[in-house]
Amino acid sequence: MKPYHHGDLRRTLLASAVEVIAERGVAALSLRDLARRAGVSHAAPTHHFTDKTGLLTAVAAEGWALLAGALAAHATDFAEAGVAYVVFAVGHPAHFAVMRSPDLVRVDDPELAEARGRAAAVLEGEGRDRTRRLAAWSLVHGLAALVLEGNVTPGPDQDVAALAREVTAQLRPDDVAGQPGS
Repeated sequence: MKPYHHGDLRRTLLASAVEVIAERGVAALSLRDLARRAGVSHAAPTHHFTDKTGLLTAVAAEGWALLAGALAAHATDFAEAGVAYVVFAVGHPAHFAVMRSPDLVRVDDPELAEARGRAAAVLEGEGRDRTRRLAAWSLVHGLAALVLEGNVTPGPDQDVAALAREVTAQLRPDDVAGQPGS
């Protein structure tokens, strides 16, 4: 195949990687297959990602950035941030799978660290409230995993957000304390 300039090959490769991971899992991902899908030479992806780990690091960074954006809208309402976390995980299962697999990525990558840090700032909090917020994060992370694994499904006439709200409502109000100023 004759290589050619692609408008935004990096973006195309990332989108294709997310599709492959969602459809067939991380193990099915290969740079050669992504190149074929994009219609470029098998070497073209290495201009953007040196290897599969580099590609997966970019997928994780993109996922953490998307999650940070979703959480930012709820930075002062931690229960709703928890709902946003579950909705994100279910809506972006490929990103979520890579984000929670540090052995697949370069954890010291600056873009990944920055995006993860923005999301963690909302989820973890600081000071005395950190332990409660970590407990609440653990709860919504577990719910997200249970839904993604098919072990829990929303009830009739209920979506994932409503299910997440019902679960987070089981926490005492001070469990999700830590809004700015408290």
